[in-house]
Amino acid sequence: MREAVFIKQNIEKWRKYEALLPELGSQSPDYLVDVYTDLSSDLSFARSHYPNSQLTPFLNDLTLRLHRELYKVKREPVKRLWTFWRDEVPLAMWRSRRELSIALLIFILSIAIGVISSLGDESFPRLIMGDDYIDMTIDNIENGEPMGVYGTTSGTTMFLGIAYNNIRVAFMAFALGLLTSLGSAYILMSNGIMLGAFLTFFVRYRLLGFSALTVMMHGTLELTAIVVAGGAGIVMGNGWLFPGTYSRLQSFRRSAMHGLKVVAGTVPVLLLAAVIESFVTRHTGWPLPLKLSVIIMSALMLGFYYIYLPVRAGRSLTHEA
Repeated sequence: MREAVFIKQNIEKWRKYEALLPELGSQSPDYLVDVYTDLSSDLSFARSHYPNSQLTPFLNDLTLRLHRELYKVKREPVKRLWTFWRDEVPLAMWRSRRELSIALLIFILSIAIGVISSLGDESFPRLIMGDDYIDMTIDNIENGEPMGVYGTTSGTTMFLGIAYNNIRVAFMAFALGLLTSLGSAYILMSNGIMLGAFLTFFVRYRLLGFSALTVMMHGTLELTAIVVAGGAGIVMGNGWLFPGTYSRLQSFRRSAMHGLKVVAGTVPVLLLAAVIESFVTRHTGWPLPLKLSVIIMSALMLGFYYIYLPVRAGRSLTHEA
């Protein structure tokens, strides 16, 4: 890229950062970290491509001054952990909103594929979920407990297994972004198709409403978190595929860091989903109001953490910039 083009694409951003220098002490530490990371990437690019330009000393000066300010900020570990979950994760989600929207769209389309395939071929759920699981579920239906699978083991044992599996799937959805965005999209598609086939299987027994309400008591949290993890993987994969003005390695590092923050935000949600699935979902005979209350409270929590806080963080970022 020609130097003039690089400068034209970034000059306004650098001017905003330069204007921050007299007021660094009043800026949030998390925002300064993001600015410092961005400037460091630009400085590295300039050093590599325009080593004799006046642009390099300019960016070096900005970066060093920000670096000094960052090391003046000494935060306690507990407070640092709190601000990570409260500020950094929502901000990373705001920056990844396009990829998260793509992940949600992939998941919804995959559910539709699972539904349509199951309606067209009654053997499709067996192909997706296996004969053993389908035969067990049919036996449970005949015994009057269609969701009996949730009460087969103790709550504690079930929690440990489910929590491990949920977090494993979430980080797999993220890690497959290393294989470009298609790897994460594959995990989203496989889980979406499985969900569509699972729910459609109960249609032939006229148990769709009952099964959906039971599953969504924990699935509201669990499925949303998996979609978010898949979106984080797409963020990382896109950083490798579309480096923009950065080198491919620099772009990948930046996107991987943003994606890692996003997927980290799914861990407490997945743990809570495992608690609900292990100790609440097993009560399949709960009345409709109780089931709906669990689903609604879960949805409100997700709306607060995955929508409200990221939007607020985005507005704050725009104001600080």
